[in-house]
Amino acid sequence: MELPGAQLPGRGGAEVLVATTVGAGCFLGVGLARDTSTPALEAAYGEFKQEAQELDKTYAPETVTTDGFKATRLAWRQLFPGVSLILCFLHGVLKVMERCRGALRKQVLDRVWHCYRAETPRQFSQRSRRLGEWAKQGLTGAVLEMVLKVCGHRADYLRAYAHPGAARTTNAVDRLMNQQDRLLYAMRYLHGRGEKARLAVRAMAMQWNFHPYSARVRRENPGRQSPFADLNGFQYHGNWLHNLLIAASMGGQRL
Repeated sequence: MELPGAQLPGRGGAEVLVATTVGAGCFLGVGLARDTSTPALEAAYGEFKQEAQELDKTYAPETVTTDGFKATRLAWRQLFPGVSLILCFLHGVLKVMERCRGALRKQVLDRVWHCYRAETPRQFSQRSRRLGEWAKQGLTGAVLEMVLKVCGHRADYLRAYAHPGAARTTNAVDRLMNQQDRLLYAMRYLHGRGEKARLAVRAMAMQWNFHPYSARVRRENPGRQSPFADLNGFQYHGNWLHNLLIAASMGGQRL
């Protein structure tokens, strides 16, 4: 799961954070935080914890991949004390990329991605140290500072090797947040506060999870119907709206 937040303007120019939790191509949780403080983010991401534990009281994720925002990482640590927090490698790469141009950019990024492609923790550590040594000899200014910062997060990146299959970047959540961004821009952002705004972003997430894939996707991959079906391995009904209503009904049960 990958869980950075996204900032957007609300009504009257106010700003809120959309705390987004994603796994296996689906939105697993979406909540609103009024500011970037750890308590606010803990409450927003905590909606995911509450709903997951309504289904399984013992549920706790093994890993969570986040950007480097300290308040986000603290919030997840407090929600799930035993979770392994993995730092998104791509965020480090993008920050390096922003600080260099032309041939230098390619040269630096090739070496940074060479670290990412390491197959073992030992190999990653060796490549990271060599990257730092090379940077000190040939780079200066902001690009040197950022490359050394990437190297300095070695321990945060290494955690992924202890969890095969864990996400090493936040690409999956970024793709779904792009969908959020487009919808929010098209509707000129939120038009209400409090519960109305919260329900609006949750409705967007539900529509994504149950929307039917395009005819081209289904033609090329007949077994794929929707993100919900991909995640669960089945669907209740061939019509996407019926599928959503049945899934949301909880079989008449109320916890």
